[in-house]
Amino acid sequence: MSATKSWIYLLLANLMWALQFTCVKLVQDQIGPFATVWGPMTLATVMLYPLLRREQRTHPPKGQRSSKDILLYLILAAVGVFPGQFFITWGTRLSLASNAALLMLTLPICTAFMAYIFLGERMTAIRWISFGLALAGVIMCSGIDWRTISFGSRYLAGNVLVILGLNGSAFYNSYSKKVLKRYSPLEVIFYTYVAMFVVMTPLTLATEADVFARIPSFTLLTWLALLSLTFFHNYLSMVLFLKALDYLDAIQASLSNYLITFFGLPISVIWLGERLTPMMIVGGIIVLCSTLLITVWEERKRRATGVVGGAAATETLPG
Repeated sequence: MSATKSWIYLLLANLMWALQFTCVKLVQDQIGPFATVWGPMTLATVMLYPLLRREQRTHPPKGQRSSKDILLYLILAAVGVFPGQFFITWGTRLSLASNAALLMLTLPICTAFMAYIFLGERMTAIRWISFGLALAGVIMCSGIDWRTISFGSRYLAGNVLVILGLNGSAFYNSYSKKVLKRYSPLEVIFYTYVAMFVVMTPLTLATEADVFARIPSFTLLTWLALLSLTFFHNYLSMVLFLKALDYLDAIQASLSNYLITFFGLPISVIWLGERLTPMMIVGGIIVLCSTLLITVWEERKRRATGVVGGAAATETLPG
């Protein structure tokens, strides 16, 4: 596969991930946050199964597997993907879709911090500075009225949930390396989805079981958003991302996640009519600068000094 085709796959994958924020807003009047995550991910799991079986027939296992891996996948689902999906969905409902798209820029910083905690990677001065700048940018994106020091903004709670969700995704990106040594990326994604079904099903049934009775009342817009979350966000984007990784390295794939914000902002403006205040825009720029420090600048410095490793250089999966 050519580099051009790989980059096209990567662009399309990020475009599909960017649809998540607007789709969450489109379904929020008829579907709760648990069902919004559970339904599309469950259907995507079924759709991924034939691809997994085909891969397993043609590729031998990467390493020794054991029953203890079941616990690892449950941890990845409960601590990584669950907050990464549910908290971002819940936070987007309480904030703006465009705001959530801006906050996606903090994912590389969160991933570096999780790699510091769980993988023992060094937290350099640049990473701490990036972390502080990102925090300042997030606060600026929250719509706080600094003249009255009013924290009553409806965006703050949603933004905090989105950040918690991004840390879940960052945990998944870091901790999944424990199983990537023995499983292919497609296997990790599929088995994590299965573990998510185990985690999410009782929670969904306990809190939003009435959603099934309301299915006949779903509007066309709700159905389109659900289909988009199922087919594009949870299924096809993953397939295209894995195909792109066959040619491109993990650093290029990680840096491409900036496109989620690039695509997510105009989508939310066009579909939802959202508008960002100048303060939120400045906050987004600060978050972008902080992320560039921890990815582009630090990677150039690492290569110049000949240091091997670093959070940006490790293999990642979409969270």
